[in-house]
Amino acid sequence: MAGGWAKDGAVQDQIDASVEDAVARAKSNMYQGDSAEFCVECDVRIPERRRVAVPGVQLCINCQAELEKDAKVESSFNRRGSKDSQLR
Repeated sequence: MAGGWAKDGAVQDQIDASVEDAVARAKSNMYQGDSAEFCVECDVRIPERRRVAVPGVQLCINCQAELEKDAKVESSFNRRGSKDSQLR
């Protein structure tokens, strides 16, 4: 049950919207095109099973792990549900 000005189901709507945004962000970061046979960073052969499992893969597992480790972590703060963002 929602309270105040919120309609019933408003919290679930916010959760659904956050999940949809995360899925869209993940899809936009996915590789596209043909998979490389050799890693573009270290020139190690990429196993066939990885090339099939991850279409468009360009990095070996080790280089991919380093890239993800060094990547800036995005904030998991839900701006949609923030009252502060609603006031702006």
